[in-house]
Amino acid sequence: MKTITKLGLTTLVITTLLFSCKKADYATSETADYAVDSTAISSSAAVEKKDSNQKFIRTADLKFKVKNVVKSTYAIENAVQKFGGFVTYTNLQSTIQDQIKTKISQDSTLETTKFTVENNITIRVPNTQLDTVIKTIARQIDFLDFRVIKADDVSLKLLGNQLSQKRNSESADRITKAIDNKGKKVNDIVDAENTLANQKEANDNAVLNNLSLKDQINFSTVTLQLYQNQTVKQEVTASEKDGSSYEPNLGIQIVDALKNGLYIIQAVFVFFLNLWPFILIAIGCYLAYKKYFKK
Repeated sequence: MKTITKLGLTTLVITTLLFSCKKADYATSETADYAVDSTAISSSAAVEKKDSNQKFIRTADLKFKVKNVVKSTYAIENAVQKFGGFVTYTNLQSTIQDQIKTKISQDSTLETTKFTVENNITIRVPNTQLDTVIKTIARQIDFLDFRVIKADDVSLKLLGNQLSQKRNSESADRITKAIDNKGKKVNDIVDAENTLANQKEANDNAVLNNLSLKDQINFSTVTLQLYQNQTVKQEVTASEKDGSSYEPNLGIQIVDALKNGLYIIQAVFVFFLNLWPFILIAIGCYLAYKKYFKK
């Protein structure tokens, strides 16, 4: 009986361990799949159907880390061009976080620079190719910070602009006919012409708004923020010599001192030579004093 009990306990322990291992493997597999899915950043949000009357302006905003910003930038730009899009803005820059200079010899210095590289990109891609472009961009992602995709339904705005355009056009036609048929007074004609100009301006604005909406519908705008881990660059440069390294030797300094003394003597002699009239007058006064006033 004891043997059977021990055997049952052993079987229960082994079964529990196997179940735990299997559960752990399943959890690991599920986590791995989730990690893979997190990089699949495409979205079918608000994809227009062929027979649908709804029109959407789709935009995307992404921030993610890559292994190399420069290489990823080139890859993204090539992908955008491949799928019929274009880049409207890119700002690739390096920001220095810290810079340390360490003197390693008499004439050499080790310069250590810590910096980060980032790039902000704005692209326009055909609306039908948005998901494909985003899937292509996903290959560059090392870590995804966030992904925001918006789809604004502008069907009513398009219809409103079309109706406004139609009303303005009809009103402009009626005013034109009234001017041609009944306009006699100058003031009436001027007022009618101003009204007609306002109607045409409103009509043009409606046309431009519709064109702008259609452009945003046909080409989605994607804003990307790329960054990478901090990079450390070390470079050995020549050390800058201090002022004492450029001073002349003692012999040259002695010769220069003698020359400077000679120049000073010459300057003093010339100075007194320029005062010869005053010196001559002083000598004359002294001789006159000695000859006449001293007696």
